[in-house]
Amino acid sequence: MAAVAGRSSALSNSYARTLGILLAAILLAWALCIWAELSGNAGQFHHHALYESSRPLWSSALMLLGAWQAMTAAMMLPSSLGFIRMYAAAARNAPDFPVALGMFLIAYFAVWTAFALLAFAGDMQLHVLVDRSPWLEAHAQLVLAATLGFAALYQLTPLKDACLRACRHPGMYLARHYQRGPSNGVRIGFGHALFCIGCCWALMLVMFAAGVAHLAWMGVLALVMLIEKGAPGGERIVMPVGAGLALLAVVALLAPHAIPGL
Repeated sequence: MAAVAGRSSALSNSYARTLGILLAAILLAWALCIWAELSGNAGQFHHHALYESSRPLWSSALMLLGAWQAMTAAMMLPSSLGFIRMYAAAARNAPDFPVALGMFLIAYFAVWTAFALLAFAGDMQLHVLVDRSPWLEAHAQLVLAATLGFAALYQLTPLKDACLRACRHPGMYLARHYQRGPSNGVRIGFGHALFCIGCCWALMLVMFAAGVAHLAWMGVLALVMLIEKGAPGGERIVMPVGAGLALLAVVALLAPHAIPGL
């Protein structure tokens, strides 16, 4: 009995330590973003700066991905802590729980990294298109307005609703797919990240347009995603957020410089 109690205590300590590490990672990510903004270094990670720099494309992509990891930790991890706590509670009695949770997080960040690469590649092509079209270059606010308008419309789609429900009620997903072992940690992390992307990818495109590590937009969008995914009744703000984005799209058309950071 003493051995069992000791093992249970050790697992509980490991569980608490893991959650403490996650919270520390979130705080560190925000600290890095604040430092980047206050030191003036955040601007070099903006998509315009990356496109116009003399760096090779691969170098710009690496810069973006480095900043994106911090932004994912700062913005997405807080809204996923509820799911992670539930997964950790189910897995913590397994002897390989720390490894399984580590593989979960690796898979989670890998999916968001792939999204960042796709967004970066699309953005670079968009810059090329604007450069080749004098009319579009003279009306570049259309790109910003379209991004905001698309994010507004996506808030109202069935896919957004389905993915948000999966994020808000992860118990059924875990009940269907949970198994012990690091390999299942990868599968659970991958699946949860896909639901997160399905829920939040259009909002993260707005973040991409604002520039990685832009604190004001990071704070607003992180709070929106945290409320949508974790707060009681958080799904009720989906339509108001969509309406706000639609209003910003109109402002972007008429007075694009009136929107801070964009």
